[in-house]
Amino acid sequence: MKGKILDFNKESQSGVISGTDGNRYKLEAANWKGSVAPKAGASVDFSVNGDVAEEIYMDGGQSTGGASKKIAAALFAFFLGAFGAHKFYLGYTKQGVIMLLTFLFGFILLGIPSLVIGVIAFIEFIMYLIKSDDEFEATYVAGNKAWF
Repeated sequence: MKGKILDFNKESQSGVISGTDGNRYKLEAANWKGSVAPKAGASVDFSVNGDVAEEIYMDGGQSTGGASKKIAAALFAFFLGAFGAHKFYLGYTKQGVIMLLTFLFGFILLGIPSLVIGVIAFIEFIMYLIKSDDEFEATYVAGNKAWF
């Protein structure tokens, strides 16, 4: 059966899937078969056992949006990376503030910290581009890996 993940809680490793039949099914992480962690809004293909979804796979027919987020994050890292724009875009507010403040106050120390932050942003730009869409999604969006 096809469906869409309505909600997934990372702490409890459970969620809810809305099936194409109009019913809702329990999602347990133990039944997840995909390589990318489940997330709300993803289209899935699964089998049903009562009110529990089993053998849940990401539906290959639809994109999860990882590619568009990857390109946007890479562009932010290249053009505004020293200000931490790519960190803010990916939801890493604390790391974005660290980059922004280090860049702004770095000029007090002859600009060296600002230069280092610029180099870090460029390295992240390259790393975003060389990862596949699925790897990017798993690492930076679902995996919450804030640095490199």
